[in-house]
Amino acid sequence: MIIHLKSNVNAEKAAQLAEKAKAVCFKRDNYFVLVTSSKVRALDAELEPHADAFYVTSSDIQLAGTEYMPQKRSFVLGKHPIGGEHKNTVMIAGPCSVESEEQIEQSAQLLKKLDISVLRAGCFKPRTSPYTFQGLGEEGLKLLAKMREKYGLKVITEVRDASHVDMVIDYTDIIQIGAKAMYDHGILRRCGKADKPVLLKRGFGTTLQEFVQCAEFVMSGGNENVALCERGIRTFETKTRFTLDLCGVAYLKEYTNLPVILDPSHAMGYRYGVADLTRACLAMGVDGLLIETHPNPMVAQSDAEQQLTHEQFTEMFHSLQPIAQAIGRKVV
Repeated sequence: MIIHLKSNVNAEKAAQLAEKAKAVCFKRDNYFVLVTSSKVRALDAELEPHADAFYVTSSDIQLAGTEYMPQKRSFVLGKHPIGGEHKNTVMIAGPCSVESEEQIEQSAQLLKKLDISVLRAGCFKPRTSPYTFQGLGEEGLKLLAKMREKYGLKVITEVRDASHVDMVIDYTDIIQIGAKAMYDHGILRRCGKADKPVLLKRGFGTTLQEFVQCAEFVMSGGNENVALCERGIRTFETKTRFTLDLCGVAYLKEYTNLPVILDPSHAMGYRYGVADLTRACLAMGVDGLLIETHPNPMVAQSDAEQQLTHEQFTEMFHSLQPIAQAIGRKVV
């Protein structure tokens, strides 16, 4: 159950009511919100005089669910509003990892040329093998910040674990929680206290219910600017890296109030299929696309096989415009 307290309920009283109801409490605008387990079906008598409104939900997909808020949430991602009545599909692009100043600057120049406003690149890489490139860490964050200042871009990078979440929040405009960190409650709860948008990626062995409930951890901390990112799930298929769950995307669009972003690069795993998959993703009418592109993928230190060259990315980007026009959207 979600309870909106009356605006005259102060912080001390809201905390007392939350403790009594065993609820999570956070402040929204000029009032407090309590969220109990979805198993609670009736408003407690002690809460009744302090409640302005309450909402009963069928599962613990609560703040993110359309039972509570039928309309799509809207917030600015990068430089453009997404969700709500906006028909923007934000393009987020860049290399898998920050590898050098020259490499990330070439990527920033590409985005500037194409009028794309959000640069992505990893600085802390959650690699499968401990013997591969792990990212430049804070040095990479400083390079991203330098590109932001020089080219007027917004930057997004991934939090690998809770040990550097504050550092990532300080340097970036959008916080990415990756598939391997999706269950890290330290990251989720810290991002819930941040004032920056969060892009939450679905774990490759995660159900849709589990995925959205991880978003609930962030939202119940007070940060409700969360976008859900589908990046492929593990199935029996071995010829592609993962399987992009477009059926799941349809579910997220129908039953959640959060913007949805798609990452075809990680789903496909091989650059030959990324452009076609991206066009299919856009046709779903999603709120954003996350694409990996590198000045020279052959020498990339991570995910070399799936990154588009700048020429391939440019060709693909231009091919998206007719699709966007056909479905009444704008790629920004």
